[in-house]
Amino acid sequence: MNQQFENYATLFVRVGGNVQKGQLVVISSDISVADYAHMVEVAAYDAGASEVIINWHDDISARTRYLKGADEIFNHYPEWRISQYKEWDDQGAVYLTILSYDPDYLTGVKDDRLSRQYRVTAEKLKAHKANTGSYKNRWSLCAFPSKQWAIKVFPTYPAAEAMKKLAEQILIASRADSHPLQAWKIHCDNFVARQNYLNQAQFKTLHFTNNIGTNVKIGLPQNHYWIGGVCHDQQGIPFCPNIPTEEIFTAPNRNDVNGKIIATKPFSYIGHTIEGLELTFKDGVITHFKATRNEHIFNKLITLDEGSNRLGEVALVPKSSPINHLGTVFHNIMFDENTTCHLALGRAYATNLQGGVNMTREELLHQGLNDSAIAENFVFGTDDMNVAGITQQGKEIWLIQNGEYSI
Repeated sequence: MNQQFENYATLFVRVGGNVQKGQLVVISSDISVADYAHMVEVAAYDAGASEVIINWHDDISARTRYLKGADEIFNHYPEWRISQYKEWDDQGAVYLTILSYDPDYLTGVKDDRLSRQYRVTAEKLKAHKANTGSYKNRWSLCAFPSKQWAIKVFPTYPAAEAMKKLAEQILIASRADSHPLQAWKIHCDNFVARQNYLNQAQFKTLHFTNNIGTNVKIGLPQNHYWIGGVCHDQQGIPFCPNIPTEEIFTAPNRNDVNGKIIATKPFSYIGHTIEGLELTFKDGVITHFKATRNEHIFNKLITLDEGSNRLGEVALVPKSSPINHLGTVFHNIMFDENTTCHLALGRAYATNLQGGVNMTREELLHQGLNDSAIAENFVFGTDDMNVAGITQQGKEIWLIQNGEYSI
């Protein structure tokens, strides 16, 4: 399997981040998956990177800090880290992040500590997030199995077998199990065709319904822009922010979401898994919610700031997604969101509005795009999901019927 993961690393570098000759590359990785991080490092140099910096982190150490650190440190984010990201951004760095975490590694940590640290980090790194969110700097995410993650996904397997099974499924889900560069060429071409159709159609509203109770109308801003699979940075260089990815997404009108949404997969926020989520929206705002697990954590999420209780993204995903066919709950939103349709609470991407990257925050808000320190995705799609696009003249056109594209 080593050769497959070397190919996966090459895919990550050349298609995910599309590293260019002479470019700085910053890899973020947990120390537990150092071997794969080094594969990505080699692939980046082979692609022509001038320098590769690995920004190591350690979930075990992070947990210990949250449990035993002085309470006041969670109100602070160091200035040197802000300067570090600014220096990397200014050098045109491409950011490659390897996800391998234990979904429950922060269980038992005081919620207040987590929320305070999350808030101050998000605030201090706003400029960096703006650079990646507007595609000034390219970025990409991929995943590699860790022991605790594998045990969470496959709890009935011995640890070694769980690791092997998760590794196999990551490769399948990422279309990296056989000839990945060729597979992604076809995959990206399909994205572009549907993206072009939706951008020309300029639907006023999307209407989502299924048999478990979701019935919601999501308005879209004028001149919204759909992105799918392949994005382009501000110099026009293509890249794929997520490997895997199956979504085509845009920004909703933050003031025009009405109806009920039932989440169909758990998702993790500040180290806690939220399950059984149901939401009711009126004029863009959550007016009622409930969850069967960690409802109080969800309440912290939607009260973080003024925009955290509104939508920032709406994404279409067909049930024919290879991730959906696996039938696995990965407890990792990058995988679980690509099973079926999903939404995101919080920040919208300026790139989802024509000309949005050149607009101020106030101008984007005026156009209907949401702003927040958070951007948290959750899945609400089902195999029987129906999605109609409603034109400016009120005509309904099927985009998805019984979970599969009609376009």
